Amino acid sequence: MTARNRLPPWHEEIRLANGRQVLIRPIRPADAEPLRASFALLEPDEVRQRFLYAKAELSPETANRLTQPNPKSEFVLVAAEPYTPGDALVGAVARAAVLPGTRQAEFHILVSHYVAGMGLGRHMLRRLVRWAKGKRLERIFGDVLEENEPMLALAKSLSFQQEAVETPGMVRVSLELKRQVIDTTPNVRLG
Repeated sequence: MTARNRLPPWHEEIRLANGRQVLIRPIRPADAEPLRASFALLEPDEVRQRFLYAKAELSPETANRLTQPNPKSEFVLVAAEPYTPGDALVGAVARAAVLPGTRQAEFHILVSHYVAGMGLGRHMLRRLVRWAKGKRLERIFGDVLEENEPMLALAKSLSFQQEAVETPGMVRVSLELKRQVIDTTPNVRLG
């Protein structure tokens, strides 16, 4: 009898369309330095679309905060090389955080141009929705720059609705979790 090679919960090995193998998994404290190193490889527009302003580096404080989420109210996934955390370059980060006192979570996704356009953002957003449903939340949303057409198209393809927000140049995309059903099965072919 052979032992099955099972991955821990929320871990998934995926082969992207370009043949690159990535491991999607919950973020760990050991990812802080690789996350900072990966940040340096981002293009300025990628940083601006996620953080809404230019930022030259990810501070050690921000990296530590991201890599140590509160398990009761936050969920952070990375798509990284399939190496030991701390040694693996991070190509994408997806985060959902429950707003205090609500049944809503705000999400953020950043996918490096090295792995963009291969379905990774879609896959990770589906995992965030699955987590939010498991927490019995009512809604998940994210604020997106109006010019970020790929993210707006992704959200629309997953039944997210667009709403106006007070901040000029921004659009809120939201999914009502009790009414909408989207496919959150882990067996998504990306390549």
